[in-house]
Amino acid sequence: MAKTKKEVTAGLKVTLIKSLIGRTEPHRATVKGLGLRRMHHTVELQDTPAIRGMINAVNYLLKVEKI
Repeated sequence: MAKTKKEVTAGLKVTLIKSLIGRTEPHRATVKGLGLRRMHHTVELQDTPAIRGMINAVNYLLKVEKI
């Protein structure tokens, strides 16, 4: 019985909800590192400590949901 990808690892759905205009360069780089390109862009990421740290650094720009 094969498991689907979602059953194997927990995930997060991350959406950029605020603009990067006027933000510091490290925050812009963090958002880019998460794979977000523009406002209202959503990506699905694995729930790892590294990803959680990046999300916490720019949490005021993001909306995060568990999958």
